[in-house]
Amino acid sequence: QVQLVESGGGLVQAGDSLRLSCAASRRTVTIGWFRQAPGKEREFVAVIRWTDGLTNYAESVKGRFAISRDNAKNTAYLQMNSLNSEDTAVYYCAASDTYYSLDPDPHRYNYWGQGTQVTVSS
Repeated sequence: QVQLVESGGGLVQAGDSLRLSCAASRRTVTIGWFRQAPGKEREFVAVIRWTDGLTNYAESVKGRFAISRDNAKNTAYLQMNSLNSEDTAVYYCAASDTYYSLDPDPHRYNYWGQGTQVTVSS
């Protein structure tokens, strides 16, 4: 089992930045972020592979968000810049022990955090 604890959410204004953290009880193969806005399905945001740091991003966040990891702390981060109202959602950290690929499919992830709310006011 893996426990994932997110932190760093909050209320910000459009154009601001925010950094989310996800502390994992141990390292897995990949770790990533998804988000879910009210009335919408959960969508992929970004993922990183622990071993080599390779990443994959959703088109909607490319150039604005950056995922990273600190191997010593078993913690992943999501730096979010130039936030806009469409980024408002609950952000979930997710980890996979099974798939080596940087997969955007949420069904490929074994473990999920409790979520942290990000609200961007315009």
